[in-house]
Amino acid sequence: MKELLIRWAFLLSGIIILALGITLTIKAKDLGISPWDVFHYGLFLKLGLTIGVWSIVSGLVIVLITFIFTKTIPKIGTFLNMVLIGVFIDIFNWTIPSFEDFWMEVFLFLTGIFITACGVGIYVAPGLGAGPRDSVMLNLSDWTGWRVSYVRSGIELIICMIGWLLGGPVGMGTILIVLCLGPLVGITMPSSVKLMNFLIRRGERDENLNQRALRINHHD
Repeated sequence: MKELLIRWAFLLSGIIILALGITLTIKAKDLGISPWDVFHYGLFLKLGLTIGVWSIVSGLVIVLITFIFTKTIPKIGTFLNMVLIGVFIDIFNWTIPSFEDFWMEVFLFLTGIFITACGVGIYVAPGLGAGPRDSVMLNLSDWTGWRVSYVRSGIELIICMIGWLLGGPVGMGTILIVLCLGPLVGITMPSSVKLMNFLIRRGERDENLNQRALRINHHD
């Protein structure tokens, strides 16, 4: 039971952290934002609603397409990722102020990349379901036999071009996210798995200790 609670805590906290990181990069949009967020921002400019809502809508479309082709129901973690990231992006976007200072935007952007990588590592660690975009990337890699990195780059390039045509902000920051986020996640994900496993083992050890019979002369 404790293991399940720890896994869910990692999933939910990772989703919130990821949404915060994404929002910080959006706040520094003059530098450019991630390919998927360029797409969401472009839809926001052209059709209204909010960036978070478009994140949810695009995720839902991806989930439906994946279900049609694979005939498998996504894990609940995938649905939570799809909905909660969009919700928290809007919450953070409303509560975090915008800044005009260039260096403040640089600080927000770099901090956002690091926090995003931490969020991805933490929410993926429990294995309760990848996000819709990660799922379709993995499925396409399986179908085509291409490397995941090639498939991801191809998807992001197409999405980024569509978002740019819609008016989404593309800049050097967009390239930086594409180049840096993957390697950073390669560090944060195994670290998150190690931390989660440590907490699970410690919880099991404490539970076994508490269930042990007391000694007659027990004074601890």
